[in-house]
Amino acid sequence: MNSATHNFGRHYQYFLKWQQRAREPGLTALLFIEGTLLFVATPLAGMGWLPGFVLPTMFMLFVLATLVVTSRSHFAAAIVAVSIVISTTSIIIHVEYPSIITEWLSAGGRMLGIGTLSVVIAKAVFGPGHVTLHRVQGAIVLYMNFALFFFIAYQLIDHVVVDAFVGLPKAGSEYGSGAALLYFSFGSLTTANFGDIRPIYPIVRNLTNLEAMIGQLFPATLLARLVSLEISERQSRKRGD
Repeated sequence: MNSATHNFGRHYQYFLKWQQRAREPGLTALLFIEGTLLFVATPLAGMGWLPGFVLPTMFMLFVLATLVVTSRSHFAAAIVAVSIVISTTSIIIHVEYPSIITEWLSAGGRMLGIGTLSVVIAKAVFGPGHVTLHRVQGAIVLYMNFALFFFIAYQLIDHVVVDAFVGLPKAGSEYGSGAALLYFSFGSLTTANFGDIRPIYPIVRNLTNLEAMIGQLFPATLLARLVSLEISERQSRKRGD
């Protein structure tokens, strides 16, 4: 028993050392995974070109990669695990017994998971240490998480409020991918909406305004500051060499 405990502790220490080395390069990997999920897999799923399990699988890969690479917090891991259980269970129940409660639980679980992952990523990006290109890329992941968070909120409102949006495709035409609302969310975040999808419900309008404000302030303040620090530190290292 003591030998097994000792071996586990030794391997866990190896894992922590690996995690420390891989933490910042892992932010770049997260950017690739999330970018592929949002800008490649989701549109293809919306056209019916991918099996239904691909999007949930890629999302789980993103969640696991975030926890393994960036987080040492067992509390954060527990919250994400709970959010996955809540969301998955609600989706399964909703298939047989659809209700507003299962819609809320599913969306709430996903939003809790995204929120927790964003806090974990923010700690890795804005924590002590030199500002590197990996951290800048991690900040871009955080920026995209805002769009993903609001997308889940829009999806929930669209399911529980009739005609909350104008211009959405017919129900079922996107094979459950929600590609149109994801497009709307990124359009709101970047203020690049073309008006083909419009919010009608008052709460959705306010959420859209809030997302647009975040979308303007985050790149102009935090992201720009990180980029300037990364350039400054890179130039300092060159002068030192």
